[in-house]
Amino acid sequence: MAPSLTHPTTVNFIEEHDLSTPSLPMKEAADYYGKSETFTRSRTYSASHIHGYNPRRIPAFDESTHARARRLSHDEKASQPRRFLIDVEETIRLVLEQEDTDGDFQISVTDAGPKVMALGTATSNGFKTFDIRGTYMLSNLLQELALARDHGRKRIVLDEARLTENPVDRLSRMIKNSFWHSLTRRIDGEGLEIICADPKNRTGRVNPRIYVPHGEPAMADYYRKVAREKPHLNLDVQVLPVKPDDPSFVKSLNNKPGILALAMNESDDGRGGKILKGIPFIVPGARFNELYNWDSYFISLGLLVDGKVTMAQGMVDHFIFEIKHYGKILNGSRSYYLCRTQPPFLTDMALQIFNQLDRSDVDANRAWLKRAIQAAIKEYHTIWVAEPRIDPKTGLSRYRPAGLGIPPETEATHFTHILEPFAHKHGLSILEFSEKYNDGVLKEPELDEYFLHDRAVRESGHDTTYRFEKRCANLATIDLQALLYKYEIDIGTAIREVFDDELELEEEFPLAPFPITPAAYAKTTRESSKGRSQSSDEWFKRAEFRKQMIDKYLWNDNKSLYFDYDTAKEQQILYESVTALWALWAGCASEEQAWKLVTQSLKKFEVLGGLVSGTEESRGKISLDRPNRQWDYPPPHQTMAWVGLERYGYLEDAQRLAYRFLYMMTTAFVDFNGVVPEKFDAVKLSHLVDAEYGNQGIDFKMVPREGFGWMNAAYQVGLSFLNSHMRRAVAACTSPEVFFSAANNGTEQVLPDMTSDPLGLAMDSLEIVTQD
Repeated sequence: MAPSLTHPTTVNFIEEHDLSTPSLPMKEAADYYGKSETFTRSRTYSASHIHGYNPRRIPAFDESTHARARRLSHDEKASQPRRFLIDVEETIRLVLEQEDTDGDFQISVTDAGPKVMALGTATSNGFKTFDIRGTYMLSNLLQELALARDHGRKRIVLDEARLTENPVDRLSRMIKNSFWHSLTRRIDGEGLEIICADPKNRTGRVNPRIYVPHGEPAMADYYRKVAREKPHLNLDVQVLPVKPDDPSFVKSLNNKPGILALAMNESDDGRGGKILKGIPFIVPGARFNELYNWDSYFISLGLLVDGKVTMAQGMVDHFIFEIKHYGKILNGSRSYYLCRTQPPFLTDMALQIFNQLDRSDVDANRAWLKRAIQAAIKEYHTIWVAEPRIDPKTGLSRYRPAGLGIPPETEATHFTHILEPFAHKHGLSILEFSEKYNDGVLKEPELDEYFLHDRAVRESGHDTTYRFEKRCANLATIDLQALLYKYEIDIGTAIREVFDDELELEEEFPLAPFPITPAAYAKTTRESSKGRSQSSDEWFKRAEFRKQMIDKYLWNDNKSLYFDYDTAKEQQILYESVTALWALWAGCASEEQAWKLVTQSLKKFEVLGGLVSGTEESRGKISLDRPNRQWDYPPPHQTMAWVGLERYGYLEDAQRLAYRFLYMMTTAFVDFNGVVPEKFDAVKLSHLVDAEYGNQGIDFKMVPREGFGWMNAAYQVGLSFLNSHMRRAVAACTSPEVFFSAANNGTEQVLPDMTSDPLGLAMDSLEIVTQD
């Protein structure tokens, strides 16, 4: 009599025919792994591995020579989709021990392992094995095992299709269904512990603190109640003054940093009453664990591609709340950002979302857009065309925030090289000098000027770049003028098309004078926002005026490029910046200017991985004394260029640039364990960027959880520019030089299906050269 087979009580057995039935291998991890463990009742092969015996072979080595025969592309293929029976913890141990030679809990091309591992097939109860080969399949195996562990699985039946999944499909799927979820935050009793964590906090105090705006007593009471009901949080609730962005007050908060309250909705508490709930939003990720201004615009584009309209709409609600209570859309939702904003994108963001709202409630949609446009008008008049940001002489706007002292959110040593000479001058340590300077005990006008420009650089979003070195607050940049031109056009269009050419403003604030002249701004009285309704005509006139000033001060016809204008020196700054292409995105370039930009200037910025922010000639050589700055290779410059080129009919150029960028992202994803970083070196096609602050989004264990906000979005938006042939080529990691060379020669590339046999793809591409 055969011995009885014992097995865990949680095990469910499945029949052999179930193993050959196609499953849905690309389901999300919660569905794929969120089921009970399964084993077969096979009578053909030993099932003794259930009792601890494992017949699978560990790869054998003879010195440096691998003993296993190489599998070739013409080997016999399985007639049914292959599935593996895997012990999760043991296989994680083996993969890391054998393949993770640099000990970073990732499998990448830089690891020196054999890049092959045998897995037992499910149809043989693990008795027969099949080799998993290559960086991509092994890193996917590690990721799948980590996800299975997350769901408490000890043993799994894993589809091979999850290991060979088309990398474009896999990354896009992970962004849509996993990364956005991991980057979601909410400011309320349930989300405070996560959102209050601030890697930039250098004060040593880790207990959460929240600042509630003046005029929101119900919100303040809510957070005080949370503090009482969750004493373990040690939550400190503070109410801000009426004017929360006073520079002296903001500086006083440097040693008391905290999260700023954002918009909330009322919902039923289940007991017949109401309770406040935070509106969810997306953070960039890594050390940036709060709501950011222009990051959110690019993130929203990705959310819209992925059908997450409600999430994007909620982020606009937060911006409306910030303008109402904090006076501006903040750089970020922390106390140390209260004095500065970031590049303005609210109108385009709101209109794009409005166009995708559910059409079943037109009145509600219209009311929502009205609130967004009203907020944008307030921000426009009180921030962007108000002093000190406006230059009345030219009519152009600048990044020029208020503020005092040293920005507290930077890394501790960030300003050491700047502060050291001043500390030495006063015979103090850098720390002692910093404290006395911040407290106003020591006066250094030269340092005040430096930090004026430094704050402006941070408000520009381009922190930092040699383009803005020690002059940013004086520059009327092409990117800011393009964005404000778009604001003016968008507001005028919305008033005319949605609000019957008449819009009443409900909040009172001073309107900036127009036409813009020094005499008009010298007057102390201002027209009130509630004095009259807004019409489209005045906004289109503002846009036309700005376009004329852009052409007068920023366009250089001889060089076929827009340049920043220094309002202090009253001259163009001939630093070549790819943000000149933002004029195409905004629509403020003429057809002739667009043609010159594309035919004469685009080539200056185009490299293998897309667009770089500036030319090396303008930036200057990099050396030990002149290190690289992190804004040399920014993703937003890619997205804005794609949209702008398409707007003016240069679709092929947009597709080519999108292909280059997505190729760079996809190869990094394939070669480096699924990484989606904050930034790339578009020249070297590397995410291993040697620049200030390093790179974010690359420090994860086994499986990427978040990617990085605007990189996620850039990928999803970029895919919408590619045709099916280009998408297949990106998935096959076909170099842009190879792909476009074939396209220019008029030959159609035949791209093999890499999802069926990655090794076969490599073997088919192999050329064997014989020597005489």
